[in-house]
Amino acid sequence: MTGPAPLREIAVVAFAQTDHRRTSEDLSEVEMLMPVLHQVLDATGLKTADIGFTCSGSSDYLAGRAFSFTGALDGVGAWPPICESHVEMDGAWALYEAWTKLLTGEADTALVYSYGKSSPGSVRDVLTRQLDPYYLAPLWPDSVALAALQAQALIDTGATDEPALAAVAARSRHDAEANPHAQLRGSVPHGDYAVRPLRTGDCPPIGDGAAAVILAAGDRARELCERPAWIHGIDHRTEAHGLGVRDLTDSPSTRLAAERAGVFERPVDTAELHAPFTAQEIVLRRALDLGDDVRVNPSGGALAANPIMAAGLIRIGEAAARIHRGESDRALAHATSGPCLQQNLVAVLEGDPR
Repeated sequence: MTGPAPLREIAVVAFAQTDHRRTSEDLSEVEMLMPVLHQVLDATGLKTADIGFTCSGSSDYLAGRAFSFTGALDGVGAWPPICESHVEMDGAWALYEAWTKLLTGEADTALVYSYGKSSPGSVRDVLTRQLDPYYLAPLWPDSVALAALQAQALIDTGATDEPALAAVAARSRHDAEANPHAQLRGSVPHGDYAVRPLRTGDCPPIGDGAAAVILAAGDRARELCERPAWIHGIDHRTEAHGLGVRDLTDSPSTRLAAERAGVFERPVDTAELHAPFTAQEIVLRRALDLGDDVRVNPSGGALAANPIMAAGLIRIGEAAARIHRGESDRALAHATSGPCLQQNLVAVLEGDPR
């Protein structure tokens, strides 16, 4: 968001997610998604026909077939005809599209959902398709190897070390004990090296999952939710595609997105950061200027559950849910896509004064 404040107030009024699992081979994508859709609609009392706009995020590369998202519409119900869109991105970017749709006044409510089944194939190989097709992709550097380069660059600058990375993982898994949907929780061994300096505990679990949120505008939001999580600002930015021209120890796109979203106007009390690797939390904390007084990833974050294409939307949903419950007043939510924090979305959510 740039320029004047939006004319319409828009809020997250409901959030639901699956219990994230290492594999859901007994379920199709539709079967995995449908309970989440029913749960988020039931939370507001809305029916599919009451939704003004529907937007989803998923990846055909994970599904292994073209236009796989059309099958998921069976879980939504596309008849009578609905106003629908899809992004080949994490659901956080689907939420951004829905937010802009509501700003136009063409709809008062929106359903946003995303899902991903990472278990059937090799995620490390699939994610190489995000790389520059001329210089990087032919070398097949996988996502863990690239994250290890980023972690080593941080260590070389003195910004962190391996014990500090292990502490990030331990804190995340400890916080996840209170999250019934987390895939990993509690005292999880930090493990052997995956790619030095990253150990298995520094990396996200591979798993399947889905999430959904409902957005509503103005008085409609107040009707549907006792304490809406108002989207004060939201913005997304990207780095250069070539990793060789970037400083992997910093994230200027995150900082710029946060500035444009209004993060630095007033302190936040909670930050849900989409940091699949421990070193990336260090980078994001520095870019967002988060002090020790900010509660970071109380849900456990992506180190506890990382359903690809849904983990970013879950960060927004988790931040909103804390506002709904009265556990937060001003929260930051972050989502990322691409290698080494290439593209970043930042949202600021606020509750009404208590």
